[in-house]
Amino acid sequence: MKPGRLYLIPSNLTTPFDPAATLPAAALAVVRRLTDFVVEDAKTSRAFLKACGTDAPLQSISMTTLNEHTPAAEVEEKLAPVIAGRDLGLLSDAGAPGVADPGALLVAAAHRSRIEIVPLVGPSSLLLALMGAGFNGQRFTFQGYLPAERNARVAKLKDIERESAQLGLTQIFIETPYRNAALFADIVATCKPGTRLCVAADLTAASQFLHSLPIADWKQRPPPGLNKRPTVFLLLG
Repeated sequence: MKPGRLYLIPSNLTTPFDPAATLPAAALAVVRRLTDFVVEDAKTSRAFLKACGTDAPLQSISMTTLNEHTPAAEVEEKLAPVIAGRDLGLLSDAGAPGVADPGALLVAAAHRSRIEIVPLVGPSSLLLALMGAGFNGQRFTFQGYLPAERNARVAKLKDIERESAQLGLTQIFIETPYRNAALFADIVATCKPGTRLCVAADLTAASQFLHSLPIADWKQRPPPGLNKRPTVFLLLG
């Protein structure tokens, strides 16, 4: 039996979900016809699929969960629908699956099993932020989450600022939304006045905030309200 394909499906970055505004028609058509999904969070994914308008009744669609708590030994078995000949969709909570996302484990397992992988076009907060920052788009690196402990975080900020200045490298990083304000305060207090900082929050939403300024200018402004808002930070020294 010919195996199915693994489709990597970007989902909306913010709620309420509006898939037609962020997914091209061809990608949306794939999502609608699939009946098997691996998801990071079932409740979020169910709401996203409902907004997409699935061809099959929503209650008949199969979902298995893959998140940060999933044992590595259980990842391979989530490819069972593909092995059985059915196409399978991989859904993250928000944005592109496999990027700062546990879905990368499933993609790696699919490669090992010689399964065809089809990334679909859709929103990626990292690329949207890089596009909107006006920084170096040819040399950049994604740092993921910086350390949660403040002293370690400040030390990391100094390291990546130094590397950025030396190499002309755009540094991209994220934080858990409830710690955004603390991270922003540490950036402004730690980095040099001429270092540029872009703050990109709620990308693709009506409440989008996207501003790129030198640290010296950020210090002259009230801090942006970033609490519980998905945010990408970019530095260029």
